[in-house]
Amino acid sequence: MTTTLLPPAFADLERFAHDWCLKTESERYARRLASPMQELIDFYDACFPRIEDALAYCDKFPLEELPEDAIHLLHLMYSLIMVAMAVEIFQQPKPVDSADAELARVSEPWP
Repeated sequence: MTTTLLPPAFADLERFAHDWCLKTESERYARRLASPMQELIDFYDACFPRIEDALAYCDKFPLEELPEDAIHLLHLMYSLIMVAMAVEIFQQPKPVDSADAELARVSEPWP
């Protein structure tokens, strides 16, 4: 049996949840760099039209009281933001003209 991570209203995005509901920006960046471009495009095309619905769902709760499925949805949208740069601007997973760009945070925002 597969564990669902997202709220039922976002079941159409569940196929991306296990790969892209990542807690940290560093994890999301590493996943973007390790993903083939077509996977990024598929993720972007599925999630981008749902971003307003996702944010509206998360906004129903106080930040300190987000249920676990809403936190996963928020992490999925954070991943969408990370992927959007690759799809919309770079047309490749790695930043253009960046040498060996890497992302290393000392701490992460919550959630």
